[in-house]
Amino acid sequence: MAFVITDPCIGTKDSACVDVCPVDCIHPRKDEPEFSATTMLYIHPDECIDCGACVPACPVAAIYDSPESTPASQKELIEANSIYRAGDPALVSQAESIVKAHMASHADLMGVAPAERAAAHAK
Repeated sequence: MAFVITDPCIGTKDSACVDVCPVDCIHPRKDEPEFSATTMLYIHPDECIDCGACVPACPVAAIYDSPESTPASQKELIEANSIYRAGDPALVSQAESIVKAHMASHADLMGVAPAERAAAHAK
């Protein structure tokens, strides 16, 4: 698995990363039915080519370059990224359940602005 989108994307879903991705591995796109229903964006691990274009494009620093570099407080979101598949309602639901559980276990941080949330996890 390559890149991982984490919780600063929650409440943001900025598609700048989607726009720069050369292989269309970030979902859901604005034109996909799941976009309005999902809490955040996900990187499909089998489609990602590890180019890194998405990292500087993300306005809230939500993307990490590997599971190993993902902060411990956000490790469960690695699994959400690994199972999400656009067009598969069961997998979308499963990924979203992981995200909702993450939000509940970090309720204090969900009130922090997305752009500041990554740093808040470190405190």
